[in-house]
Formats: sequence, structure tokens, C-alpha cells
Amino acid sequence: MRILGLDPGTTATGFGMVGFEQGRLALEQCGVWRPPARLTLPEKLDFLFSAVVELLGRTPADAASVETVFAAKNVASALKLSHARGVLLAAASRCAVPVFEYEPRLVKKALVGYGQAEKHQVRAMVLSLLARQRARVPLDAADALAVAICHIHAAV
Repeated sequence: MRILGLDPGTTATGFGMVGFEQGRLALEQCGVWRPPARLTLPEKLDFLFSAVVELLGRTPADAASVETVFAAKNVASALKLSHARGVLLAAASRCAVPVFEYEPRLVKKALVGYGQAEKHQVRAMVLSLLARQRARVPLDAADALAVAICHIHAAV
């Protein structure tokens, strides 16, 4: 099984592909998509849509997992995040990849055992589960890998 995890954002969207075979997790690829700052919001959303479609065209996945929107103090940021999520969901759907959504608190609890875990704690657990203690994984990519691993745990 191969799961694509996505951590949405309009300035930085983390992605991570995790394989699961014979009870073992494997990091296949990860990174962060950063649309150029000069782009308008619609152009950034198009950038993200194209990035997901290109990745799934090159590396098929059995499912995609995305974090739901969390309660934000800044309404404008929450709206932009929602736009990014919508584009990621649409891109996965375009590629006929089923999408599963998980609350950030659930992802943190599933991986770290604590729903209020900090980003660096999530990254440390992700690297431990993927046997990559010294790997250089950006925080946004680690969050995407975490949501992919959360889905694997839920699906198995």
C-alpha cells in the first residue's frame, strides 16, 4: 500500500509518500511545495493542483490523507488554508485517488500519544517510525508524513 500525505497551505504545502508492506513503513519521498510569493491566490492554488496531479501521475498512490482545518484565530488564514485543502482534494479526486481526512489533534495523538504535541515532536516520531533518525525532513513534510502514517494505522 502507498499513501500520499498532504499538509495544506498556500505558502508551503508539505507532501509525503509512505509505503506499507509486510508490516513495515517506508519513506518513499517527501518535500514541500512553495508557490512563488508573487503569484495571486488563484495562481498559487493552480500551482498546488498541478503539483499533486504531476506527483500522482509519476507515483500512483492507493489513497491520499489530508488534515482537516483546525480552529484558527485568524479567519483570513483559515479561509486560505481551506482553499488549499479544497484544491488538494480536487487534485487527488482528478487522479481517482480516494481521500481520507484526519483532524490534526488525532494525527498527533496517533503518532506521539498527545494531541497537543509540538511540530518537532511529530517530526521526531515520524523519523523514528520511518527509521530515518538523521534524515533532513522539513516540518511541513513531516506533518504530511504523519497524516499518511495515521491513515495507514487507521486502515490496517
